[in-house]
Amino acid sequence: METVFSRDRTIVLAGIGALTALSWFYTIQMSLDVSHMAMGHHGHAHEGFFYTFIMWSIMMVAMMTPTATPMVLTFARINRKRRNRGQPYVATSVFLAGYLVVWVLFSAVAAFAQLELQEIALVNAMLASSSPIFSGILLLTAGVFQWTPLKQACLKHCRTPLSFILTDWKEGTTGAFQMGLKHGVFCTVCCWFLMALLFVLGVMNILWMALITGITLVEKVVPWGDKFSRVAGVVLGLWGLLILAGI
Repeated sequence: METVFSRDRTIVLAGIGALTALSWFYTIQMSLDVSHMAMGHHGHAHEGFFYTFIMWSIMMVAMMTPTATPMVLTFARINRKRRNRGQPYVATSVFLAGYLVVWVLFSAVAAFAQLELQEIALVNAMLASSSPIFSGILLLTAGVFQWTPLKQACLKHCRTPLSFILTDWKEGTTGAFQMGLKHGVFCTVCCWFLMALLFVLGVMNILWMALITGITLVEKVVPWGDKFSRVAGVVLGLWGLLILAGI
């Protein structure tokens, strides 16, 4: 039985790894396109909502798929146990698909926000903040949010996958998809302010993206992630105050 679980775990991890790697590959390619456009090389017409939406969607898959790994693995393990008892079995990809759908919907909102911010010149050609006031407010607000009961409640959900899977289990393919959607909502509420921080140093700044991904991953996975979340909030808030004080 443990051999079966180990095999399933390997398959799920391989799938998550492949999806994450492919998404990061395309994200890096898009970041190069943005850099070329900013330097005046207009080889492609990448303007408009559709391209921006696709860009954000791929970014969110790249950044948020790894952070869902504990929940996805827990779903796969419970699902396998149910199958071995003769109960209905659903592909783990259905659960992951529901989770990612929520982030794709978030990407539509983020794309609209980006275009509006560019329209009023708060975001420059490199998709980074052009206003110290805007940057400072984003950082300060994100820092404060890290300490709110809403953030901590959503983070607790993400940090206790077994509790969610056992208490919110739904039967069938539709049920698994709905579970993925619900987890996606919790995750989005938990992390959306961190995603908004992409505007501070650049939406397509790969190092900045990797750092924010690392913060969300530590929050959710490591034993002291909840404490790290609050420490990160203090750092972000102080950074925002320093920027605002230097205006």
